[in-house]
Amino acid sequence: MLAMHPKMLPRLDEIEEDLLARRARAEHEAWLGEVEGIDLTLTFLRQKREETKRLARVAPVDLGLPTITAYG
Repeated sequence: MLAMHPKMLPRLDEIEEDLLARRARAEHEAWLGEVEGIDLTLTFLRQKREETKRLARVAPVDLGLPTITAYG
C-alpha cells in the first residue's frame, strides 16, 4: 500500500464513520458477507491510520544526496 500524508488523517476518520454506518445497515439487513467485508476494510483502515501516525512521529532521514553544481 501507499504511504499516506499525515494531513489526510481526517479523511480516514470520515471514511471510518461511513464504513461504520454501512456496517450497521448491513448488520440490520443481515447481509453477513457485507459485514465481513466491511470488518476487513475497517481493519486495514485502522492499520493504515496507525502506520501514518507512527511515520509522522519519525524525523526525516538525511540521505546525503550530492548537489549538482553548474560549471562554466
